Amino acid sequence: MEIGIDSFASALYGDKNELSPVAAMEQLLERIELADRVGLHVFGIGEHHKKEFLDSATAVILSAAASRTKNIKLASAVTVLSASDPVRVYQSYATLDLISKGRAELVVGRGSSIEAYPLFGFDLKDYDALFSEKLDLLLKVRDNEFVTWSGKFRPSLNNLGVYPRAFQEKLPIWLGVGGTPQSFVRAGSLGLPLMVAVIGGETHRFRPLIDLYRQAGAAAGYKPEELKVGLHSPGYVGSSSEQAVTDYYLGYAELWTKLGKERGWPPVTRPQFESLIDMRGVLVVGGPEQVVEKILRHSESLGGINRFTFQMDNAGLTHDQLMSSIELIGTKVIPLVNA
Repeated sequence: MEIGIDSFASALYGDKNELSPVAAMEQLLERIELADRVGLHVFGIGEHHKKEFLDSATAVILSAAASRTKNIKLASAVTVLSASDPVRVYQSYATLDLISKGRAELVVGRGSSIEAYPLFGFDLKDYDALFSEKLDLLLKVRDNEFVTWSGKFRPSLNNLGVYPRAFQEKLPIWLGVGGTPQSFVRAGSLGLPLMVAVIGGETHRFRPLIDLYRQAGAAAGYKPEELKVGLHSPGYVGSSSEQAVTDYYLGYAELWTKLGKERGWPPVTRPQFESLIDMRGVLVVGGPEQVVEKILRHSESLGGINRFTFQMDNAGLTHDQLMSSIELIGTKVIPLVNA
């Protein structure tokens, strides 16, 4: 199993942390360097267009990381494809693939944060139609040097070449999904690897949706080994379970209560948090042994997963705490999981 980190390039500055954007970006790159050194398999950067995040130009951050790393895969997490031009997306990640010598990956989705739509002039009523059309074009551009294509939301292409071409023969494109059954079926029908974002509740409840993915893939003629499943969840590894909870809880409760006000969720309570960190809950928070046990349980309950990524910089954790957690993932968690 591949294990890695997804980051939203949290802008750790302001009243609480007093860290400049320049310092926050440098610390993020230091974390990616450490993840590479201690053997993590992948580091993903999200895409937001908000003051509290620095990840609006994801490929730029990943290109900077590529020049400072040797082995780790560098991915988007996720690219909001509906509000992007697929040709430019491919060109950016093909360039990253050249810089990194074959370590670039794309995780594309419709986006759970919607600020990109008005910013780039798109209508939310076209939420799914935009994504479906643009995914079709992105896959054609990836698989063909010269492209002929027409659609509703973008000018047509008539046997035009798209350059540069990626270092990898077939640039990996994952489909990032939440809880919509149609998204799981779409990924399976296209034979795309699936990245499931589970940020609340109990992870095993996603098994019927992943079964839909595998059934759709089989019906489309794809082999089981071609239908990869990744799981993205909030998490954090501390030196012990008690220390991990102490480090994580207050910042998590503060941030998710704030987010809940925007999306209609109730405030986070300690009993709710306790239910989320138990073996069936979504939060992968604890000491190395507890985290390993939970990752393996999640994998079993979902019929096997190929990749797990921690989303850690969403709980007010310091750079030192995040660095320590990354080191524990590389030196303790990965060897135990894969043993």
